[in-house]
Amino acid sequence: MSGHSKFANIKHKKEKNDAAKGKIFTIIGREIAVAVKAGGPDPNNNFKLATVIAKAKANNMPNDTIERGIKKAAGDSGNVNYEYVTYEGYGPGGIAIIVDALTDNKNRTAANIRSAFTKGQGNVGTPGCVSFMFDQKGQILVDKEECDLDADDLMMMALDAGAEDFNEEEDDFEILTSPDDFDEVREALDKAGIPMLSAEVTMIPQNYVKVTDETAMKGLQRILDILDEDDDVQAVYHNWEE
Repeated sequence: MSGHSKFANIKHKKEKNDAAKGKIFTIIGREIAVAVKAGGPDPNNNFKLATVIAKAKANNMPNDTIERGIKKAAGDSGNVNYEYVTYEGYGPGGIAIIVDALTDNKNRTAANIRSAFTKGQGNVGTPGCVSFMFDQKGQILVDKEECDLDADDLMMMALDAGAEDFNEEEDDFEILTSPDDFDEVREALDKAGIPMLSAEVTMIPQNYVKVTDETAMKGLQRILDILDEDDDVQAVYHNWEE
């Protein structure tokens, strides 16, 4: 995702290679299962499921894989026991880190998250210890090469649909929304056939922190790498200015 805006880069993307892409599909499959259990298998009547489907398509998940996931979740809805959990803490250099996870075993996940922080010389803190440093925003990235509209027309479409901000970067357009308006803006763009690289509600740091100490940088990278490898981890947000 290099070349995208700093907002796009705050999320330590899992889709670095083909193997990691498989993990993305596994993670999205869990999100589909939870969404179906909560609101049913029809995305027209289940905004959460519609949002997860948009995320799946943005990550190039095949339509038949999405449909199989929905059908499987509908059949097994009584057996879906995943829970969303969030962990907050600090990495070396005072970097704030938020970890979103979806798990069927909170004890296992908590132990793995703490281990990741410890191995990178960081510490897991109490709920709320760093989240006040971030703003929750809906973020939609549109590939310039795939979009037929010019920047002004796309911006007006997004703002008319309820977007808060629009940024033009080297390779993409970034659209920011409030969390409450995200679904409406995403749906408007989807109906207009706008190709989205990603569409999700994310955490954007209010300020970024530079780390110059090499040992601290290595520790931070170790934390992020270990978290990337954990299938329970859905997303990692931080305020490290890499």
